[in-house]
Amino acid sequence: MTIILFIMQKNHLETGTAGEEIAVAFLLEKDYLIIERNWRCKHFEIDIIASIQNLLVFVEVKTRKSMDFGYPEESISKIKMKRLKLAAAFYHYQNPQYKRIQFNVIAIQLLPNKPTSIEMFEDVYF
Repeated sequence: MTIILFIMQKNHLETGTAGEEIAVAFLLEKDYLIIERNWRCKHFEIDIIASIQNLLVFVEVKTRKSMDFGYPEESISKIKMKRLKLAAAFYHYQNPQYKRIQFNVIAIQLLPNKPTSIEMFEDVYF
């Protein structure tokens, strides 16, 4: 049982890492400057912190390899959003040069035999 759980967790982490790589490339193509990746503050984490035109953007990346559990963006819980806001507030406190902030979600689908789907939801308020 432990081996199966380890393999599932490893696959989940690999999927997440692949999604974050795709998200970074996507943001760079759109002229975002990547400031931080997987920024941590105690037990909080922000997948990507970027900026564009003096706007500080906190990005949550969700990646799915199947549609068994719905669209990637549907998996963001209220607890996750609360933690993201707390982490963002702390980061913003440390970096007060940014006057405007925004929360974005990038949803990525890596479905078998289909092209990669990337959708960015901008200015999402949690």
